[in-house]
Amino acid sequence: MGIYAITKGLKENGAIIDLLAINTPKHAQPKGAMVEYANQIDVFVDTRISPVKLLINLIFKTIPYNVERFYSNNVSQKLIELLQANTYDFIQVEGAFVAKYIEVIQQHSNRPVIIRAHNIEYIIWERLAVNTKNPLKKWFYNHLSKRLKAFENKYYNMASGIAAITEEDKQRLLDMGITKPIKVIPAGVILDKYLQADLFTEKPNTIFSISALDWAPNVEGLKWFLENVWNELLLKHPEITLHIAGKSTPDWVLKLQLKNVFIHGFVEDAIAFKKSHQIMLVPLLSGGGMRVKIIEGMAAKKCIISSTIGAEGISYTPNKNIVIADTPAEWIAAITNCLQNNDFRESIAAAAFELVGSQYENKAITQKYIDFYLTIK
Repeated sequence: MGIYAITKGLKENGAIIDLLAINTPKHAQPKGAMVEYANQIDVFVDTRISPVKLLINLIFKTIPYNVERFYSNNVSQKLIELLQANTYDFIQVEGAFVAKYIEVIQQHSNRPVIIRAHNIEYIIWERLAVNTKNPLKKWFYNHLSKRLKAFENKYYNMASGIAAITEEDKQRLLDMGITKPIKVIPAGVILDKYLQADLFTEKPNTIFSISALDWAPNVEGLKWFLENVWNELLLKHPEITLHIAGKSTPDWVLKLQLKNVFIHGFVEDAIAFKKSHQIMLVPLLSGGGMRVKIIEGMAAKKCIISSTIGAEGISYTPNKNIVIADTPAEWIAAITNCLQNNDFRESIAAAAFELVGSQYENKAITQKYIDFYLTIK
């Protein structure tokens, strides 16, 4: 959704865009999904995890396995063809997982390369290592984190400039020794579609979570909430219902048999789902960058309760435009207050919508990208 918003915004500002897209089994998109805004060129890459390739990578290679999975000679060849046929003003690389292609770009073009750093990837795995109790997983997460840090340090320093999502990520890049220009440009949200979706009525006493459940920090946070918060919350509020939605819902979630917990799986209309429930939950324990789902929830005029890590990178004010909770007791108190105090819940939602309109509306975010491009030599 972030790439969609950027591409749409740039096109509306007069840019002509070639979008070289890696199409994977996990995130498969239909041919021409972005044709309205860009000349889309798809290359299929099988990024599915192979235990054998993972073992070979751990023993013989230095490039992190979750980066190696996205590197393909077919993509490199298509990239070379585009670079030889066109003279681009700027080339934007979306995230660390495709940063290795900077080597190919610089062999065939002298144009500026900007990396959009979705997250500082090593931080995610470092945090996962801290939270896991499994000693083998802890070792693997720490090992992967160290590899990712070395990789990010090398390839981010090869770029002409970096668009960081948050101030925290900018500081992490500086701490890593990145010397290239860094501009903080948060994710944007296209408000128009939310303004057209005000016909849904909230179901009372409902809380919900919507997230990509194929991303480890989202699964970790949901499991923590169910194990540490839900049962006690239900004892205090037997009328409350929890609604869980998200693509790639794992089997253990689909098979949950918890009282008043409803599993929706992938929902076709995420805005309608959000609008139909009262309080949005973001119980992240790890992760990095910025949670686009929070600003999308704010755009949907939702009262959001998030962990500190979940809300990282957003210019929020606690108890004004979001509610922050970290411990089980804080979560229970926050949910109780938001359920019982209608005025408070509605004021949080209204202020959240105002925050999105003033700082995260996509037209303003797009202009920040254009301004940044023009400073890069």
